[in-house]
Amino acid sequence: MEYASSHGAGMAFRTLSPEQIREIHSASCRVLEEVGVVVHHDEAADLLKRAGAYTGSDGRTYIPNTLVKRALATAPSRITLYNRLGEPALWLEKSNVYFGTGSDTLVYLDPFTGERRPWQSADVAMALQVVDALPNLDFVMSMGLLSDVDRRMINRAQYALMLKNSIKPQVVIAEDRGTVEDIFEMAAAAAGGKEALKHRPLFVLYCEPTSPLQLPFESVDKLLLAAENRIPVNFACGAVAGASTPITVAGTVVQANAEALCGLVVHQLKNPGAPFLYGYGDSPLDMRTMMAVYAVPEALLLQGCLCDLARYYSLPSWGYAGCGSSKVFDEQAVVEGTMFTLMGALQGCNLMHDVFYIESGRTGCLEMLVLTDEVVSRVRYLLKGVNTTPEYLAVEAIMRVGPGGNFLGDEHTARHFRESWGSTLSDFNNYETWAAGGSKTMGTRIREKLREIMDNYRPTPLAPDTEREIDGILRRAEERLGG
Repeated sequence: MEYASSHGAGMAFRTLSPEQIREIHSASCRVLEEVGVVVHHDEAADLLKRAGAYTGSDGRTYIPNTLVKRALATAPSRITLYNRLGEPALWLEKSNVYFGTGSDTLVYLDPFTGERRPWQSADVAMALQVVDALPNLDFVMSMGLLSDVDRRMINRAQYALMLKNSIKPQVVIAEDRGTVEDIFEMAAAAAGGKEALKHRPLFVLYCEPTSPLQLPFESVDKLLLAAENRIPVNFACGAVAGASTPITVAGTVVQANAEALCGLVVHQLKNPGAPFLYGYGDSPLDMRTMMAVYAVPEALLLQGCLCDLARYYSLPSWGYAGCGSSKVFDEQAVVEGTMFTLMGALQGCNLMHDVFYIESGRTGCLEMLVLTDEVVSRVRYLLKGVNTTPEYLAVEAIMRVGPGGNFLGDEHTARHFRESWGSTLSDFNNYETWAAGGSKTMGTRIREKLREIMDNYRPTPLAPDTEREIDGILRRAEERLGG
């Protein structure tokens, strides 16, 4: 078994001390017990009541700490995600780190013309193929909100495109229970049946509470459905610090943690032992522009907190990488995307999404995909740490070469030089050689790589019978919805 990324000895970043972790956990439990939540779902409210929660005349449900403890005791500490070929691909546990795209951006930024326009199905299909081709991106999401299909069918159509254009594991957005049921059916067609899919999950379902402290019907309905079918799921607050959560990082973590734990309690009451992914995010409100912004230092600190809490709870973690608030693929985009990716890896966040988001998630940028693929390659090399076995300490090689010599012709160099990190994008020539090759900037090389992938890469196709079955599921959904 080979993990995509695991931390080498000592190569990690921790944000909270053990005492701070206990303080945050205690504060979140106080919020659930003393402030309460509003549950807009009868079955979930009944599950909580029968387990010992109290619903007051104010409509709030107050959740005792014992339910949190019980849920943490039954939730699994690892989740394995499989690819479309039925192979184990992602092991979500400890500090393993994986990277993938985001979903539902509104604007497609054409990498060759700079045009901004709504996503079409062909754009999403091509973007998914680019992700499938890039070796350091591990999972796919739906990329863009389709403008050329019935709006009630968008999530279903997106999922069919994900299955047809990539074999990689998936994270799925769905507007309601019916959409999840159709997506589950399509995934089962690709995985060899519903029981096989439960045993070898192909996707994680992404659900959110409504902050502050509300459990909306649609999200809880999907959460319960995921528990029933053992679909890995999160319940991840999308905080806007200063608006939907407190302005401070610690305050946002306390509330977001309370909301995630509340989702976990409901989920484990429905089906103890079902897989749950712990996490949330923060796009703090910039008080100068009144915009929710990505990849600022506060967001990175919050992600560090949630990773430390996830390890404290022994739960797999969910977070962000490779995204930012720049409007185009410029220096700001590179700084924000690179910092988020490196920090997320050092923090040991298991499943990081939103690679390719710019404009705080409104626009999808394929150049960011290719750039982040390179950044992840560098990061994974870093995470290996330093080998200090005798062969790598190289004392014998130093003795052979001696003072004033060089290592170019030594056998030790010959044995190990291929282990050095290599790049397919970065240029390490001198200026004259670089100029003779056309003076290509990183941006130019990225667009050339995109063109090469778009013109030549073809994903592993679905079996014809499976593709017909998926198309049939889409057709029946359209008929059911009156399309």
